[in-house]
Amino acid sequence: MDWKHAINDFKHYLQLERAMSANTVEAYHDDVTKLRQFAEPQDIPPDTITPKNLQDFLVWINGFGLSAYSQARILSGIKTFYLFMSLEHGLIENPTALIQAPRLGRKIPDVLNIMEIDNLIAAIDLSTPEGMRNKAMLEVLYGCGLRVSELVGLKVSNLFLDVEFIKVIGKGNKERLVPIGSQAIKYLRIYLEEVRVHQKIKPGSADFVFLNRRGDPLTRVMIFIIIKELAKAIGLNKKISPHTFRHSFASHLVEGGADLRAVQEMLGHESITTTEIYTHVDREYLHSVITQYHPRS
Repeated sequence: MDWKHAINDFKHYLQLERAMSANTVEAYHDDVTKLRQFAEPQDIPPDTITPKNLQDFLVWINGFGLSAYSQARILSGIKTFYLFMSLEHGLIENPTALIQAPRLGRKIPDVLNIMEIDNLIAAIDLSTPEGMRNKAMLEVLYGCGLRVSELVGLKVSNLFLDVEFIKVIGKGNKERLVPIGSQAIKYLRIYLEEVRVHQKIKPGSADFVFLNRRGDPLTRVMIFIIIKELAKAIGLNKKISPHTFRHSFASHLVEGGADLRAVQEMLGHESITTTEIYTHVDREYLHSVITQYHPRS
């Protein structure tokens, strides 16, 4: 089997059988393409790769200055590829079975405190239709802990504001119900009933909640830009993104004593281990409080 056909089959497997999002499929495709770029010049087909070849490949990508996290992610994609090769193409020996990823420290995500979030949202110019949309958008982003892809894909038909829930489509097209608070509901209703209702909406976009001035759904990039400009406006010297609001949502819940399983459910994490990172954030917060206020610190 040659690399081109193996990678195409793998891509179809991820799309059809694993129901992964387009972004995730593309990331896996890029990972395996890197292995192809290493192996093809040496005339090594995908079904004859050995553990020694993979060790050499890891040395090769390390030479490009990639971080341990990037190398681990690439190896994870390649492990998934060879799992697919075992399942779909009868590969007897999985060459990745004994290959270990680089050891990683657990990275604690950056978060905003409540005052910083309030200041960011307060900096929005509410005299424009876009400002009212942005206010509703950030209230939902922080109030529900959504991923940016879940925010841009949010549908009007999935808003159940009377019972204070929204339905979002997460990773792998998995649906989940997320509670939505009164503040987010208030500004979402203002946007829907007083701003969006007057927009000319492009065909096929009527069910998307957040629209640009042309009547198309907002893009991920546009949301990044909006948040960066607000941070600049208030002089916030932190590197933030839409995901920072999700991290802040989770860490503020944990700081307030929320049950970790409930936070896991709201975030849509498959494993509680992923959610446990926010207990580390909580401990960092407690440590900073002691350092700042305790007389013996």
